[in-house]
Amino acid sequence: MVRRGLIWMLVLPAIVVGSQLAHGIAYWWAYPQSSLRMTALATSGHGYLAYLPLAIGFLAAVQLVAFAAVVVDRVRGLPARAVPAWAFLFIPEVGFILQEHVERFATSGIFPWWTVLEPSFWRGLVLQIPIGLAAYLVAAILLRTAKAVAGIIVAHRRARIAVAGMPQPPLAVPLPRLSPLARLAAGRAPPLPA
Repeated sequence: MVRRGLIWMLVLPAIVVGSQLAHGIAYWWAYPQSSLRMTALATSGHGYLAYLPLAIGFLAAVQLVAFAAVVVDRVRGLPARAVPAWAFLFIPEVGFILQEHVERFATSGIFPWWTVLEPSFWRGLVLQIPIGLAAYLVAAILLRTAKAVAGIIVAHRRARIAVAGMPQPPLAVPLPRLSPLARLAAGRAPPLPA
């Protein structure tokens, strides 16, 4: 079987990016005015969002390495595990709850029980479900693509091995040499070979 860690390395970046997307949409939904939204983000410990492009790049690199490793395992003949569907509903919800509480704890220093009362909280929880389902589809497509790429590689190898075992046709067919006089006496005929 394809190693369990590889499947999680392929799946978790999609879960994390999807959860962060739902997180951003929740704040946009709760605070439609950009000035109000920026104030809410600044006061609730979202300063780390400046590093979000770097984090997304890192996650993309992890996912690319995991994709290549899954392809290699599939080429070796190891069957892939199924994508755990429960992870795409459970992990984003728990992750969002923890993220919202940790963000506020980091800025205030006390346990932020009031987080559940904020307008962005329930919106974020609701949005985790459809975005998690979309992330599930992305991960399933990545696994199917890895399987297809591995199938192409295996088919190419088999074709190359089959061709190597067949006798090769000669590269050039020797033609009989005609004398110069025979060429002139030919009359109307197809063009002479070069």
